[in-house]
Amino acid sequence: METGIQALWERTREALARQVSGEVFEKWISIVEPDTMEGDVLTLRVPNDFYAFWLEDNYLPLICSAIEAVAGRPLKVTLRASGRPEPETPARPSPRPATPSPRDSISIPLDKGFTFETFVLGPSNTFAHAACMAVAQTPGRAYNPLLIYGGSGLGKTHLMQAIGHHILRTSRTATVCYTSAEAFLNEYIESLQYNQMVVFRRKYRGVDVLLIDDVHFLSGRNGLQEEFFHMFNELHNRGRQIVLTCDRPPGEIQKLDRRLVSRFEWGVTAQIEPPDVETRIAILRRKAEMMNLQVADEVIAFIAENIRNNIRKMEGALKSVAAYAGLQGAPVNRETALQILRGCLDRAAAAPPTVEAIQRAVAEYYDVRPSDLTGSRRMQTVVVPRQVAMYLCRALTGQSLPAIGEAFGKNHATVLHACRLVAERVRHDPTFAEAIQTLRRRLGVD
Repeated sequence: METGIQALWERTREALARQVSGEVFEKWISIVEPDTMEGDVLTLRVPNDFYAFWLEDNYLPLICSAIEAVAGRPLKVTLRASGRPEPETPARPSPRPATPSPRDSISIPLDKGFTFETFVLGPSNTFAHAACMAVAQTPGRAYNPLLIYGGSGLGKTHLMQAIGHHILRTSRTATVCYTSAEAFLNEYIESLQYNQMVVFRRKYRGVDVLLIDDVHFLSGRNGLQEEFFHMFNELHNRGRQIVLTCDRPPGEIQKLDRRLVSRFEWGVTAQIEPPDVETRIAILRRKAEMMNLQVADEVIAFIAENIRNNIRKMEGALKSVAAYAGLQGAPVNRETALQILRGCLDRAAAAPPTVEAIQRAVAEYYDVRPSDLTGSRRMQTVVVPRQVAMYLCRALTGQSLPAIGEAFGKNHATVLHACRLVAERVRHDPTFAEAIQTLRRRLGVD
């Protein structure tokens, strides 16, 4: 029996190695060992309670799915902590430097260029800018919490950090903490590993203004969500300002605790949309001025017309053109800019998105794996994204129903049914309609 368990786990490990990054595999999967098999219950052994906690929270469903695929039947998987110390960690670790106290430098440094003075206003961001200004002027009183959402590279981080800069300039005593949700997660893990949770909580609950970027990163991380829930309540009850950013409305973040969704919606939610061409031109001119770059108006217009949904990408294109002009010792015109930037221009201007591109965009938006969209799982968290992807494929690619069905491993009747359901929901559900419009913009289709 032991040999059978070992063979099953070795094959499962091989499957998992193809599904996760090398870093994730080495840190979280390679340390797992098979323990016992009783009926349909497989027990896996991990070094300690911390690993058991983290795997259950983040990777157990993936492990179960891989084991089921290898075994050819569903198995219940349980984790048992062996009580051994963590690999390469002494039983009594040397004292670890304490996390800084609230009045020390506790923040990821703010970007000096991300101020209200350097932010370019346009129809797509006016409300978000006004809300951020109000928060900066009266933190904890105007809008609390403030949540800013929108696609990548549209200025969410710029506005959030502008709040931090303004408060630090106008208050001698306010403690401002800016961090990303990913950095917050990593610090949380270290605090658990080194028994520093008291210090971790004192640090974050002692700030006057908490700015957390990309809060959708909390999705599916139940332990971290529980910790953040109590931290949020503590800060809010004491009148401390909370500002969050994410890539979609909080109600659309999959695997986010409903209690957190409710609290994120207590204050004001402000959306930043892709800027129109006039605003994009104004942004590029401001960037060129700040970087002391000499770029022809026709080239700035060309970049603005062909990179529509990401300000950071526009800035990179501007730098590339300026660098080329500097190396060649000659100004760049529109035709030369096309040659320089051919690889980074929005392809949607020349061709419709592919089925694969739509599947990737929908999977990223709904926080599922692309393979879920083509699989057979019938959970609501997978069925809705799959139907949305089919609908967008039908609307944007011009492919036939059978061709789309083949790309999803389904028949044409299933695709037709999905398209009808989504179209009906779009007509009657404004929030859902906005989600579809957001996906269209991400795919470069206005």
